[in-house]
Amino acid sequence: MNIVIEEITSHQLAEMLKTQSDDLFLLDVREENEVEISRIEGSVHIPMNLIPLYLDKIPDAKKIVIYCHHGVRSLNVAYYLVNNGFDEDTLYNLKGGIDDWAIDIDPSMPRY
Repeated sequence: MNIVIEEITSHQLAEMLKTQSDDLFLLDVREENEVEISRIEGSVHIPMNLIPLYLDKIPDAKKIVIYCHHGVRSLNVAYYLVNNGFDEDTLYNLKGGIDDWAIDIDPSMPRY
């Protein structure tokens, strides 16, 4: 099985948040200390290592955008979710992570 997770840019996510926010679940898989530095408003924080324990907290009836610092951990989480019954067509990885978001969308956001 060839799993393909769609990657979206920070600009695409900003547009989705404006037009589809009710149908969107924004999942932050970074560590607690990273979330204390910066976060995208409206996101739900579940650290990557706790995803297996909180699968029931992730809705499978919405589009799920997953992000981390640069987009690597979030992509791994997306593959994990597909392997645990989530539809790959509803999963999106934020390319460049919150770092690209800070550069492209919210320059006032602290970077690390």
